[in-house]
Amino acid sequence: MASWFYASEGKQQGPYPEGQFRDLVAQGIVRPDTLVWTEGMAGWQKAAEIPGLIGGGAPPMMPGGGPPMMSGGGYAGGYAGGAGGSGGSLAVDFGILEFTWRTLVLVIGSCFVIPVPWLFVWYTKWIVPCVKVPGRPNLSFTGNAMTLVPWFFGFIVLAIVLGFIGSQLLSNLLFIVQIVLYWLLIKWMVANLASNGQPLGLNFSGSVWAYIGWNLLFAISIITIIGWAWVAAAQMRWFCRSIEGTRREIVFNGSGLGILWRGIVAGLLFSLIIPIPWVYRWIMNWFASQTELAPRGSVGA
Repeated sequence: MASWFYASEGKQQGPYPEGQFRDLVAQGIVRPDTLVWTEGMAGWQKAAEIPGLIGGGAPPMMPGGGPPMMSGGGYAGGYAGGAGGSGGSLAVDFGILEFTWRTLVLVIGSCFVIPVPWLFVWYTKWIVPCVKVPGRPNLSFTGNAMTLVPWFFGFIVLAIVLGFIGSQLLSNLLFIVQIVLYWLLIKWMVANLASNGQPLGLNFSGSVWAYIGWNLLFAISIITIIGWAWVAAAQMRWFCRSIEGTRREIVFNGSGLGILWRGIVAGLLFSLIIPIPWVYRWIMNWFASQTELAPRGSVGA
């Protein structure tokens, strides 16, 4: 009998035998928009997209009967251990209440400066598993806050010293140093992604000069009022292309126009304060849905 999993509040639930899983569907616990997975599926899909699962019919019997979690860190029939697999879009799932209190803790705690590295890692370890990647179960972040400590406090000391000097040239240098630290942070975060507790072996190959160039271009594009959105879309495509260590291509399909109007709506709703968690999840879901894993060579074919 097939064993089923579903995602709820950013956590994987299961496995459930087929009969028990059908009960969850009947009780409304597994809804049409709930992400589910069973043996033989290449990745997470919404329940409504699986024939016979929603609407009273029996769930389809998938090929393969092995355990859903393979030793290579992937699903049976899916993408495991760096081997090629079928593609699909990412998805995001997290609870509004949990997002709200964790974000408040992060923001308030950051005001004290010293806890920032630990708070950042704590928050990242929570948010990363909320991202559902086709064929990559139980995504997690394994980074340690102590790695950030010398970067973070070194930058603070440098900022204080340059602040006393008061030179405009050194202030611009501090801005460049900050961008370089963000680049190092990205490389560190990508390298510390894991699936089922196994490192994914990913690395970010984008050069520091390219990253500085993109940030400067984005800063300049703000002058155009709307041009920043197209720069952001192009930068996202560059960022995805720069992630290596997988035989599947990571492709961002979002457009500048899509980023622009969502950014305007988000800015207006953010000003109302209360809708922030819902708007943030909406934006994250859109960016995730526009990020696709595709077999190498299939893009542009």
